[in-house]
Amino acid sequence: MLHIMIVDDEAPARRRMRDLLADLVGEVPHVVVGEAGNGVDALARVADLRANLVVADMQMPRMGGIELAQHLARLDMPPAVIFVTAHDEYAVKAFEVNALDYLMKPVRVARLSVALQKAAGLLRPPPADALARINPDARRYLSISERGRLTLVPVAEVIYLRAELKYITVRTEAREYLLEESLTRLEEEFAALFIRVHRSALVARDRIAGFEKASIEHDDEAEGGTQWQVVLRGVAERLPVSRRQWPTVKELARHA
Repeated sequence: MLHIMIVDDEAPARRRMRDLLADLVGEVPHVVVGEAGNGVDALARVADLRANLVVADMQMPRMGGIELAQHLARLDMPPAVIFVTAHDEYAVKAFEVNALDYLMKPVRVARLSVALQKAAGLLRPPPADALARINPDARRYLSISERGRLTLVPVAEVIYLRAELKYITVRTEAREYLLEESLTRLEEEFAALFIRVHRSALVARDRIAGFEKASIEHDDEAEGGTQWQVVLRGVAERLPVSRRQWPTVKELARHA
């Protein structure tokens, strides 16, 4: 469950955020554990409140949202940060400090719901057999550049990574993104979370729902015109499993 701290120097803004959050409690389970009027007061209370999500204004007296996020990042268990602001010129700075999302005032309940779902996705634990093998240096987000804007996609939300020409398709339940990176490098960095099913595809281990056999044409890794495909939770697509990778993938499924 999300434990949310609201940080805003204006009491009416804090009340409105509480009301919006109350409308979403059935959709995204959460509890508001506290409030603060600036970054200094928030830092003094966030650890005791055990907040795992801070919803913060950008412009506040004593300490604003950006500096607050910088200090929060140094905690042993830093909470995720969602910025709420009436000014759009801070967007780049927000993502430079790994903000989970950036909401413009007046905040709409549907937009807040999307942000909360992102935060809830970060709290989903990786598979039990991967916990001991997590790369401590691995990124929590993939940085996607779209039309001059930087978007941070939580790795925990990625269902598969598929190489296509010089790009990687990053698939989440919501949509696809294009990433200009090496699939091999991504496999090395996130080996505990993803498994290679084909020379061109990695899938999230905890998203594998099963396998089915289908007729495949024009694939030099298919056998006898048929090929195993992996069924994934959250998307309708079926990704092919190559002959080379099938023993490894099948063994994973047997122990799932």
